[in-house]
Amino acid sequence: MNDLSNRPIAFDVAKARADFPILSKEIYGKPLVFLDSGASAQKPQAVIDAMTYVMREEYANVHRGVHYLSQHTTMAYEAVRGKIAAHINASDENEVVFTRGATEAINLVAASWGRKNLQEGDEIIVSEMEHHSNIVPWQMLRDELGIVLKVAPIDDDGNFLLDAFETLLSDRTKLVAITHVSNVLGTVVPIKEVAALAHARGALMLVDGCQGIVHMQIDVQDLDVDFYAFSGHKLYGPTAFGVLYGKKDVLADMPPYQGGGDMIASVSFEKTIYAEPPHRFEAGTPPIIEAIGFGAALDYVNGWGMDQIIAHEEDVHRYAQDRLKQLPGITVYGNAPDKQGIVSFLVDGIHAHDVGTIVDRCGVAVRVGHHCAEPLMQRFGVEAMARASFGMYNTKEDVDALLEAVKTAQEFFG
Repeated sequence: MNDLSNRPIAFDVAKARADFPILSKEIYGKPLVFLDSGASAQKPQAVIDAMTYVMREEYANVHRGVHYLSQHTTMAYEAVRGKIAAHINASDENEVVFTRGATEAINLVAASWGRKNLQEGDEIIVSEMEHHSNIVPWQMLRDELGIVLKVAPIDDDGNFLLDAFETLLSDRTKLVAITHVSNVLGTVVPIKEVAALAHARGALMLVDGCQGIVHMQIDVQDLDVDFYAFSGHKLYGPTAFGVLYGKKDVLADMPPYQGGGDMIASVSFEKTIYAEPPHRFEAGTPPIIEAIGFGAALDYVNGWGMDQIIAHEEDVHRYAQDRLKQLPGITVYGNAPDKQGIVSFLVDGIHAHDVGTIVDRCGVAVRVGHHCAEPLMQRFGVEAMARASFGMYNTKEDVDALLEAVKTAQEFFG
């Protein structure tokens, strides 16, 4: 395991990069420049070691056994719940539900809270910036229950229009479900203000925090949100692990999402009594190794200090935003003054997928496509965008490599 005790107070990106084995890799004979952390971040050695150790030395199923391995694995697994609660400042670790990703977390709310509390004519508000995972579950409820889906607008720079959002609220609004940070534009939504407006009309507040958890200090009590969903793999942890934070009283009033082992207090053929939250929502054998890996990821970023990481990322991100805007023939999408970690762009006369292909041949990994946000693409009148997204290991030199790669694409298609 990596020892964080002697780490410097100031963030040292060279030392951080050395912790990520994959960054020493070459792509097409060029050093890897990884600018796709918004899709899934790379993993530090500490996470790899933690997961390998569990599989090699202490693996067993959790919650079910009295033998040594089961007891030790259960303690390691459940300790992660407390780490997450501390990281997001939940009032109680039982407000932390383990899921298999943010998508499942949002679907859990839709299937459990939604089916119990919504009826025909009730309203849910989302925004134009949402990922499909925060659109489709509500559309499914709309088609099933007859609820109304309203869409809060943004302006051409990608700013969330708080006043316009407020006009959408009504006495029939039951839930506001909005991203914290747009996965395409990088726009930071003023969630605390949005939540206050929603609560004033009696609605609950759900936040898609997949990008927010990476680039911001999250305090769910200060934000006063009812649900906050995020995935582990964007915060340097493994895939197949996610989190749903829910206020204790809200979770207590929700029925189970799935039935099976570990979510029950007792079962007979006549009746089942369900476990209390969070276990009520965690049916079946959970992602044990992945949860422990995510706990190691939290230890890792907290060992550096989130404030230090955020400051470094903001510096690189501002540099990228400014330099791309200066490059002829480039359109940058998302120019809100408050944004984090993401720059999406198009190159005049070149399809985003062609840009991505040429850039890749230069050793630079970016994302291209609609980024699971087709309504947002339609809002800007494009089919796809190229996206550079940044992590704690990125540098201004990475940005320079991207710029040179984009110039190569322009020359190739020029």
